[in-house]
Amino acid sequence: MNYKTALKNNIFEIISKASQELKLESYVIGGFVRDYLLQRNFKKDIDIVAIGSGIDLALKVSELLPNKPKVQVFKNYGTAMLRYKEIDIEFVGARKESYAEHSRNPVVENGTLEDDQNRRDFTINALAFSLNNENYGDLVDPFDGLTDLENKILRTPLSPDITYSDDPLRMMRAIRFATQLNFTIEANSLEAIERNKDRIKIISGERIVDELNKILETPKPSIGFLHLYKTGLLDIILPELTALNNVEEIEGHTHKNNFYHTLEVVDNICPNTDDVWLRWAALLHDIGKAPTKRFNKKQGWTFHGHEFLGGKMVKKIFERLHMPLNQKMKFVAKMVMLSSRPIVLSEDIVTDSAVRRLVFDAGEDVDNLMTLCEADITTKNPAKFKKYHNNFDIVRRKIIEVEERDHVRNFQPPISGEEIMQLFDLKPSREIGILKESVKEAILEGEIPNDYEAAYAFVLRQAEKLGLKKVV
Repeated sequence: MNYKTALKNNIFEIISKASQELKLESYVIGGFVRDYLLQRNFKKDIDIVAIGSGIDLALKVSELLPNKPKVQVFKNYGTAMLRYKEIDIEFVGARKESYAEHSRNPVVENGTLEDDQNRRDFTINALAFSLNNENYGDLVDPFDGLTDLENKILRTPLSPDITYSDDPLRMMRAIRFATQLNFTIEANSLEAIERNKDRIKIISGERIVDELNKILETPKPSIGFLHLYKTGLLDIILPELTALNNVEEIEGHTHKNNFYHTLEVVDNICPNTDDVWLRWAALLHDIGKAPTKRFNKKQGWTFHGHEFLGGKMVKKIFERLHMPLNQKMKFVAKMVMLSSRPIVLSEDIVTDSAVRRLVFDAGEDVDNLMTLCEADITTKNPAKFKKYHNNFDIVRRKIIEVEERDHVRNFQPPISGEEIMQLFDLKPSREIGILKESVKEAILEGEIPNDYEAAYAFVLRQAEKLGLKKVV
């Protein structure tokens, strides 16, 4: 079957011409071919395999291009890359690979196209279009990957035990592709993931997180996390999550399954945000519940302080998986720590004071927090569901109203510590902290408006109680 129409971008003709000049064969392989056949959006990266030197081919292609783009060469891997019109093109020589037990870095030898297709992770990623004159645009499909595409099946070219043991990251990729494409992982392949799950321990946290992020970026991440759970990978990667799948009953009292609830929350939040870090917050929002779970005869099951502990656990997870320990981690931790606050507000009468405190603590992230809390409502009782969401609408309106009036988002005290020192001729002391805190509390409680004149008068009154006198 011929697919010349897939190769209408002139870069393919240039690669074909460069291959002729070097007297070698070349093929476009992998994701570009798969996504073209699936009629998915082109992701702007192309993989080219050469029967010969991929580096030489990249250099020759650069020579033939009008702007002579810079070629990045990775000699250790025998690969090269260049960018043309915002398209990243990677060139590799056809190769066969062998792996050591404790490494996913292969020993590489030159090989044929068939050798190169054998080493691919899945049959749907081993599909190739010829760039050679005699059969330009022909599909090369030794493993019947086209049928797997049509049947939405993920299958490995070789035995799945070999494929996954050689490079354990492929287990994560199988689950990620199944989630992204809504494909089924072939039964033998799924069983092989379970058998080889412990091999994931040789993979770096950064690589694992990259796959987790891609799962979280899909419309329904629960598909991937259920696969991760059922194969045993999740217990190795995020045991804090699997610990939530433990429902106990004492004296007729049970609690909801917080693991499956979490997956619902993650799915619920997806239509409302593209922010992968807010999706991480949804994934981790209840992780403090397993270690704080207690049974009380009067109250039943309790999870006191789970939000605070969960926020602390976020940092440990980010450290363990080598995730960024910057504002992204702080954002996720803050969302987890505050995750129940709007829910509590939605259950009670919504006071201005409570809303001011919520906005003060959440700052610029208050809208994200509300999105998370709305996703957290997974009750199947229609009356309760409607009540919660109606109350959340009230909270959202209150936030707008209070913020327009009181300006407590990213709160800055209207009277500074330096001015307090000058007013009462003070050196740095605990009294300054007491006065600043009293101003903040008075504003949050609604005792005084958030403006300078009111704060100034309030500080004078509070200072008098502390025995401080204004310097004349």
